[in-house]
Amino acid sequence: MSETFSGSAVARNHELRVQHVPITHPDAVALVEEVQQEYVARYGGRDETPLEPGEFAPGNGMFFVGYADAVPVATGAWRWHADVEGVDSGPCAEIKRMYVVASQRRAGHARVMLRHLERRAAGAGAAVMILETGTMQPEAISLYESSGYQPVPGFGFYREAAMSRCYAKALPPGE
Repeated sequence: MSETFSGSAVARNHELRVQHVPITHPDAVALVEEVQQEYVARYGGRDETPLEPGEFAPGNGMFFVGYADAVPVATGAWRWHADVEGVDSGPCAEIKRMYVVASQRRAGHARVMLRHLERRAAGAGAAVMILETGTMQPEAISLYESSGYQPVPGFGFYREAAMSRCYAKALPPGE
């Protein structure tokens, strides 16, 4: 069952409604599979980063689906992450499964989702947001860099991968 947030807890911009759902919600499952196919097209294989549904359960992180006119078009999630070398700002939240369907790209949905993830992680006590992306996703790199993310040493499952790029951004306290 999904949970709809009201008031300031719902990010609305560019006609996107962001809703907190479990990663097992049918819309989330379908969009995660779609992003996996995007990875296959760009990198030749699925993202093998270990993810457990419990990592996005309340207290551990959060998973969101963005809807445009009631159609699921975007995902984004965050989960707690251990400290990262070169990031000395406090509790880390890691962005996972940022994705916008091809037909809805360049409408501002990714920026809306990113800002929503940052606010929700900061509200949960995160001092810094971290993420890993790849060189075959130049639009993602552009989004993150234009949103204030700075390169950091590699971390996580792909820390040694030549195409991996890792970023971090300090979050305002208790946003």
